[in-house]
Amino acid sequence: MALFMRANMKRLLRFILKFNSPKRLFCAGACHKNKMPPAGGRVFSGIQPTGVPHLGNYLGALENWVALQNQYPSVLYSIVDMHSITQPQDPNQLRSNILDMAASLLACGIDPERAILFQQSQVSEHAELSWILGCLTSMARLRHLPQWKMKSKLKSEGSVGLYTYPVLQAADILLYKSAHVPVGEDQVQHLELVQDLARIFNNRYGDLFPEPYALLSSTRKVKSLRDPTVKMSKSDPQTMATIAITDSPDAIALKIRRAVTDFTSEVTFDPDTRPGVSNLVTIHAAMARISVEEAVYQARGLDTGTYKKLVTEAVIQRLTPIREEIERLRSEPSHLEAVLVQGTRRARELAAPVLREVRQRVGFC
Repeated sequence: MALFMRANMKRLLRFILKFNSPKRLFCAGACHKNKMPPAGGRVFSGIQPTGVPHLGNYLGALENWVALQNQYPSVLYSIVDMHSITQPQDPNQLRSNILDMAASLLACGIDPERAILFQQSQVSEHAELSWILGCLTSMARLRHLPQWKMKSKLKSEGSVGLYTYPVLQAADILLYKSAHVPVGEDQVQHLELVQDLARIFNNRYGDLFPEPYALLSSTRKVKSLRDPTVKMSKSDPQTMATIAITDSPDAIALKIRRAVTDFTSEVTFDPDTRPGVSNLVTIHAAMARISVEEAVYQARGLDTGTYKKLVTEAVIQRLTPIREEIERLRSEPSHLEAVLVQGTRRARELAAPVLREVRQRVGFC
């Protein structure tokens, strides 16, 4: 009996260690039950050109994007300008934002030799596949997606583009037969739509598209410095709430100094009861590349005001070389344009044969 219990305990401990591993992969939704993601495969992700990324974008997505370049044989990152026009955009500002985003991605460590970096609208296959997939999607399915509910409620109504952009998102991913998609938890339901559409197309026209897996970042979400109950956002009207990766050291210091905490001076990590201080610990740990426990340990004997200086130093140290590289790249727009042109050519080489196969199966040719 004792041997049986010890064996069961060992199995339980192995399960707990495996489940808590920060490197684990997540499969979105109920699909692929009892199956592990395939080794290798293609990675696809996109980012909207709606201004310079902020600290939350960097820690939640871009840092992971850089790491994935070394982990997978084929990686594509798209500046999804077609998605960005679901909200009104000034054309001149949009052109500038596209180059700014290219500069930001390169400065953060995206290597155009290891990853295909391209502008979505320059690969017309995205739009055509989106139309075909839209004809396989019900309105009821789109109505239940959380981002439509949230954004349409904020505007009292939404455009057709806002309503159907998850279908374009599906086309972005399936066009390259992507196996893995780095996403935030708020995008998991959208990835479930991608998986559904892959199954629907395959059932109707024969197997073509793999069902992609979600790769969820292990980094905790960075919260607003002024309201730590919500995530950091570029659209936040409070300028002190968000740290842009191009902020100067003085601006970073000011924003962190004014970050909302509480009336307890000791530094602890308790997101439920102390969200403001815990947000600073999260930022410190991520930027210093240490664990949350180590960050709290380093804060022993410090009050929150003094601890903010420690957090500031970690943020400035990581962001300064990125900011300087963005400034350098901004002065070379022709280089940025050349990188995107090269990426567009490589992306089309992958996209064109897939769309030709789709067109043939659908009956267009």
